[in-house]
Amino acid sequence: MRGRAGRTGFWLPGSALIAIAVVAPIGALAIAAAGGSLNHWLHLAQSVLPAALRDTSVLLAGVGLIVITLGTACAWLVTAYDFPGRRALAWALLLPLAMPTYIIAYAYLDLLHPIGPVQTVLREWLGYTSPRQFRLPDIRSMTGCIVLLGFVLYPYVYITVRAVFLMQAASLVEAARTLGTRPLALFRRVALPMARPAIAVGASLALMEALNDVGASEFLGVRTLTVAIYTTWITRSDLAGAAQLALAMISVVVILVVAERWARKRQRYAATASAPRRMQPIPVRGVRGLVLLVLGSLPVWIGFVAPVAYLVHAAVQRVQFAGFSPYLLKGTITTISLALAATLFTVVGGLIVAYAVRVRPGRPARALQRVASLGYAVPGTVLAIGLLSPLMLVDGLIADVAEHWFGVSMGLVILGSGAAIVLAYAVRFLAIPAGSVDAGLSRVPVSLDAAARTLGHGDGALLRRVHLPLLRPALAAAALLVFVDCMKELPATLLLRPLNVDTLATLLYAEAARGAYEDGAVAALLIVLAGLLPVALLSRVGEAAQRRQPVASPSADVEHLA
Repeated sequence: MRGRAGRTGFWLPGSALIAIAVVAPIGALAIAAAGGSLNHWLHLAQSVLPAALRDTSVLLAGVGLIVITLGTACAWLVTAYDFPGRRALAWALLLPLAMPTYIIAYAYLDLLHPIGPVQTVLREWLGYTSPRQFRLPDIRSMTGCIVLLGFVLYPYVYITVRAVFLMQAASLVEAARTLGTRPLALFRRVALPMARPAIAVGASLALMEALNDVGASEFLGVRTLTVAIYTTWITRSDLAGAAQLALAMISVVVILVVAERWARKRQRYAATASAPRRMQPIPVRGVRGLVLLVLGSLPVWIGFVAPVAYLVHAAVQRVQFAGFSPYLLKGTITTISLALAATLFTVVGGLIVAYAVRVRPGRPARALQRVASLGYAVPGTVLAIGLLSPLMLVDGLIADVAEHWFGVSMGLVILGSGAAIVLAYAVRFLAIPAGSVDAGLSRVPVSLDAAARTLGHGDGALLRRVHLPLLRPALAAAALLVFVDCMKELPATLLLRPLNVDTLATLLYAEAARGAYEDGAVAALLIVLAGLLPVALLSRVGEAAQRRQPVASPSADVEHLA
């Protein structure tokens, strides 16, 4: 066994290398920040940081309130009550996940413009003829940003909380009902306390996404830390200042993570040994059932249907007027190529990290897995700033070696080829395949490993002949989610893309930045259509979770995928 371990001892060192690659940008960020002068930092701390921290705090507080309220209420609605259309609504409530934050801002900027369709129709109904006579409050505001982000990100809470209601609430809720507890009191006194850990998980994921946003916040005039970092680097070419602001942003991320852990510190799920029994919803028919359907559908209409209808209309108009732009075709090919390359690297990296825990169980492997999964908590803007300095150093080294030994001028090999974007995607989304594979391996009995080893199989053969066939669904799900996340990623792509290289996300950002909303509608629609794939996957995961026995954390599977 010692010889076999030596031949197959790749997994733990491989996991360690991946973990180092994930934390390296944070170290580089600290070095870059230290390179700035103290006076420069004092200037940023006085003129930029207070406003950015204030806007970021208000944004996160507002988005958190909306996602918790909407997500929890919708989860309880479709779980506790049986009304016409409930099954379709339970799936439709996931649809806003397909809508990236910057796309909903892009769509509503045109929809709610003073001369846009919504306000024009309202003025016609009310008998006004000019925007000077009647206009709605400007969507370009903190309130507008909070509302739009909240209606896109609430599914993170909805997914995790509904899993708890489906798999854990039956016996407690039915006992409370037999005691005559009213529906509102039942929700407040039984369901809500039981869902607090799941609410904390979902809200933390939603707030991470809100913190990572740069497009929606900038379009809507909200100067968050992410926007401040982006403008400091792009507009002022100030890498040290951007790195200093990025470190401040990491502190906000740490606060979010610590708050989420604290919220769940003393919360535990109890699972019975018997098969799970779903809670029986209360039948609601007639007018009351229709009211519940309308109320439950509002988040779907605001967060998905209305912006998608606008995108379809604008895209059709654009294609009829100017055809399918060659720049859009090139951007589509670039987007798919980068996403495919990043998906391959990310899934392989996640497999290595998770499999190291399986074959070398213990604290080192588990600690490396946690470190390697930290990238998902690091906003794309921060990650990109952290990668710039080390990648420029590597590019310089490659250029010097090529010039000295071969007399060839190489230029920027990594930063100039898109490889930096692939690396940033892999670091940021490594947690998805690592968590998915780890969850898949947890369902494979250890006795299979022991049986294979008695037949002389080492770790590599065990993976190839036993685990990989069983992990195909988990790997496919992780690959799909990583691919779509890479297609949607905007902040890291904006900062690391080479000159004259655009993805669908950056094309849309450029068109929206100059106010040409119809020109970017086709790109936005393609991104949304791609985002529907993981929504369908998450819907299937939710249905499968209903049939499985409850475990220590019913939201674990969805948390890994989300």
